[in-house]
Amino acid sequence: MSAEYALHGNVAVITFNNPPVNGLGLATRTAAVDGLRRAQEDPRVEAIVITGAGKAFSGGADIREFNSPKALTEPTLHTLIRTAEEAVKPVVAAIHSVCMGGGLELALGCHYRVALPGAQVALPEVKLGLLPGAGGTQRLPRAIGLEPALNMIVSGNPVASEKLPALFDEVFAAGTDLVAAAVAFAGRIAQVRPLPKVRDRQAAHADPAAFLEAARARVAAAAGPFPAPRECVETVAAAVTMPFEQGLAFERERFMHLIGTTESKALRHAFFAEREAAKVPDLPAGTPSRPIARAAVVGAGTMGAGIAMAFANAGIPVTVLEASQEALDKGLAGVRAYYEGAASKGKLAPEALAQRMALISGALQYQAIADADIVVEAVFEDLAVKEAVFRQLDEVMKPGAILATNTSTLDIDRIAAATSRPLDVIGTHFFSPAHVMKLLEIVRGRATANDVLATVLGLAKRLKKTGVVARVCDGFIGNRMIEQYLRQAGFLLEEGCTPAQVDGALERFGFAMGPFRMSDLAGNDIGWAIRKRRAAEGRAITYSKLPDLLCEMGRFGQKAGAGWYDYRPGERTALPSAQVEAMIVDHARELGVARRAIGDDEIVERLVYALVNEGARILEEGIALRASDIDMVYLTGYGFPLYRGGPMFYADTVGLPAVLAAIRRFAAGRHGDAWQPAARLEQLAAEGKGFNDR
Repeated sequence: MSAEYALHGNVAVITFNNPPVNGLGLATRTAAVDGLRRAQEDPRVEAIVITGAGKAFSGGADIREFNSPKALTEPTLHTLIRTAEEAVKPVVAAIHSVCMGGGLELALGCHYRVALPGAQVALPEVKLGLLPGAGGTQRLPRAIGLEPALNMIVSGNPVASEKLPALFDEVFAAGTDLVAAAVAFAGRIAQVRPLPKVRDRQAAHADPAAFLEAARARVAAAAGPFPAPRECVETVAAAVTMPFEQGLAFERERFMHLIGTTESKALRHAFFAEREAAKVPDLPAGTPSRPIARAAVVGAGTMGAGIAMAFANAGIPVTVLEASQEALDKGLAGVRAYYEGAASKGKLAPEALAQRMALISGALQYQAIADADIVVEAVFEDLAVKEAVFRQLDEVMKPGAILATNTSTLDIDRIAAATSRPLDVIGTHFFSPAHVMKLLEIVRGRATANDVLATVLGLAKRLKKTGVVARVCDGFIGNRMIEQYLRQAGFLLEEGCTPAQVDGALERFGFAMGPFRMSDLAGNDIGWAIRKRRAAEGRAITYSKLPDLLCEMGRFGQKAGAGWYDYRPGERTALPSAQVEAMIVDHARELGVARRAIGDDEIVERLVYALVNEGARILEEGIALRASDIDMVYLTGYGFPLYRGGPMFYADTVGLPAVLAAIRRFAAGRHGDAWQPAARLEQLAAEGKGFNDR
């Protein structure tokens, strides 16, 4: 049973008890409906209170039942709400902590609502590409007014209970015993008739037609490719243009439409993928974590400073180690400048600035960081340099300290072998800017201890990052795949494209930034160094020589004022470069390549399917645990369009047979060696399955 029933004098109290947020799963709904019926049949009961145990009134639908038959099994949420609304005795929703989604829709169906201050109230369905589907679009405008209701529904953002006086019959003082106060309230209104119903009210607004017209324009401009915000406006409009039951039917129709859209499926996929990423099947439940009370970072460059800020933002004291006072001063000055800039824009309170700067200290000697619980190395991407750092860390760090490397491509097992404690070594690949980007690629070495992995997974949450676990290979998940994407981008230049054409096609597809603007931002010399390393290691990979020619010209990107594009001093606007375009044409002529017109569809297919094919290989090799982990890497670290769900999900929506056919077509063309289909892709396509099928 997921709801408890108790009598408090002449008031029945039904308490949801379905941790962690009292999701309204089938067992909870059944127990609540049974409780409501029991209370109505009991002559001793004069009123009913519904509340939630633990940390929530209710967070809404039980996510464990999404996409399962239980979600539609009676009693459904609609039945529960109708049972409360049609009760012949007053039903009071007693709200605390969290009241969201279906939880708020249930509260709106109750006759009265009381709350503690600070409760977070929301209808967040739009964030999953949906709209409230159990009466929320019809009842909330009637409860609090058209404009505030529309703002809540379209944004999906929570509002504190004390800021919604129209929603609640009473908001008690902080510290009040909610159940006792709700029972007393229920006793006071037990004999009031008729029972008030939100559905019987009018949605208040002085000029609803004009407001809705303006809202349609505003929301359409902000919604981009997502249909749900626009549908939210139309269903909320029904609250003022249709009778209640008709509006309810319209809401249900639009909800069912949205649930079938690719955009909603992509958002729901991302929602579940983020939660799945934290699950490591061979990490035993209950694996202990090591305490992380103090951190250290080796290197005060852009990445090291960003990692230090990520720790400070989470309230973790951090010491930054540098080889020279000049480099240290420069790094810490950059940190202060960032925080002061945030404070000047009102994004950071002055006291928060002082607190965060107080958490960050500098040092020039390894001994100064010896007591840190975790140290993250963020020095130049060179194996010998990193091995030297880890030998020093091995000498000075206290027993049990976690030794983490921020390498983006190098062999973590070789780095670990430079120490006498490889069990303590792990990869923590932050993405730049490290204090902003949500992704943390957690690279599990051959010897990495379970408690080290468990600790870093927990640390990712503390840092408000999505941790995705990878095994060791060159480039791990993200950079190994991006190499194939960038290879195709280079070949496309030789065959007829310009950088702006390729970038434009990918940005119209939905990427935050095309491959050449991305490379200019990251620094073209980084990829150059990686290609040189791989050539020295004897790896036989065919690349376009254009990126190397670009670097030989000193065009390293934005930091140099010139890369694939030209940049004016102090500006980041990418301007097409006649010099680069001439270089491309000259190189194609030297290769004997007849340049041709290439359309957006081919550009997108070649770059995105290159990601997909390499992602399939990564799954075959066990580098990634699951396809959805790859999608999370690309959604949170590489600017893949959220409404397309990540490269592997996107391939599933296209259909793997179609993806495979395109790859085989490319394999028959120039550089066909880059298009050998992955065995996993061929297998799933033959079976009629997708990467994310369970």
